[in-house]
Amino acid sequence: MRAGDRGVALRILLGAFGDPGHAFPMIALGRALADRGHEVTLQTWTRWKEHVLAEQLAFAPAPEYQVFPTGPEPLDFYEAIVHAALDTVPLVQRLKPHVVVADILTLAPALAAELGGVPCATLIPHVHPHGEPHFPVYSLGARMPRTRLGRSFWRVAQAPVARGLQQGRADLNRTRARLGLPPHAHVHGGISRQLALVGTFPQLEYPRAWTEGAHVVGPLMWEPPARDVEPPPGQEPLVLVAPSTAQDPKHRLLSAALRGLADAPVRVLATWNRRLPPQPLPVPANARIVDWVSYSRTMPLCELVICHGGHGTLVRALSSGCAVVAAPAAGDMNENAARVAWAGAGVRVPRRFLTPRVIRLAVEQALGDGAMRLRARELGAWAAAHDAGATAAELIEALASAPTAALTPGRESAQSPARASARMRADPPAPPPSERTRAGR
Repeated sequence: MRAGDRGVALRILLGAFGDPGHAFPMIALGRALADRGHEVTLQTWTRWKEHVLAEQLAFAPAPEYQVFPTGPEPLDFYEAIVHAALDTVPLVQRLKPHVVVADILTLAPALAAELGGVPCATLIPHVHPHGEPHFPVYSLGARMPRTRLGRSFWRVAQAPVARGLQQGRADLNRTRARLGLPPHAHVHGGISRQLALVGTFPQLEYPRAWTEGAHVVGPLMWEPPARDVEPPPGQEPLVLVAPSTAQDPKHRLLSAALRGLADAPVRVLATWNRRLPPQPLPVPANARIVDWVSYSRTMPLCELVICHGGHGTLVRALSSGCAVVAAPAAGDMNENAARVAWAGAGVRVPRRFLTPRVIRLAVEQALGDGAMRLRARELGAWAAAHDAGATAAELIEALASAPTAALTPGRESAQSPARASARMRADPPAPPPSERTRAGR
């Protein structure tokens, strides 16, 4: 145990959105900070309390508000942020943290930190969602253009996105004003300009001019405890089918993989991730299906991982030296699948082509492509040589110890939390609903 390179133990508050893709990387960061002797509190959804405490971190429940049209008392997204920020102010006042680290989807602790004059970093637990004007629109799943014409196309296609960013800046600035904070002149105001930790492989990031304060530290990985499982017997290459825990409720990918690989010269280990399939799944002789599997202990035994392209599963596979077949289901899975194909470490299968035959062809392509398998092993070697948690912790320590770390706006220009609360009493948002949900953070 040590307290950073300077021997100073810091009080650090972490705030994470509660979906596994956001909570797990923050738990990994918290563990790395605690291993260096710091006092770490993680504010997230109560479903992770047991695991947070097991990692020797202090736990604080995150305010969870119901937003938009669901339920009897829905809140607008920014109304929920106002309530959550004010609910988090007492935690900041009690802990007196030297630094706060907020997940990219979790604005409340970042705003509470600014109100208290505490330096704040942002954790981006995936590839950076904002790029250059010629980049493809994020989450569409398009590859980086290779020609001048392609770059020109995306500059035009980005125009609606730019208008949306300006609208988002205006909405966030109105929220900041209600808290007594000064407006931002820049877009992407939810990402700290002091320190942004990008928790992915640099090999998955398109070439770009990085802003000051942004650092690609590598994947931050954590998983809940799980028992060991035995793969099917034999010497053939082992393929893991690791579907999303949140998407694809009918298990299209799982079913297509089991059917498509039924007579292939591979062994198949598959999991349904404790989400019962609506219909019985085919289990061929070369396959075994289980309810849950430890990725950290199983993927190093595999040659290939078939997944939906969730970032956590994807980087765990690459860190294990496994090539990937990614069949995205929704959201940023499309982006992740495009990035791994662009990096030469996997095959992307568009959702509309998800059939047993196509999965079989994708697996044959990945296993038969020596350059692709070598590239995956290179990424695994990079992960083994670069401790993402230690790198991120060192950057956080540097932010906390910097002479200018304290936020000037939070101490001089912005109103104090008490004055912000008084302002809210004079101009209150809609009252928070009594029912707690997970949608508001």
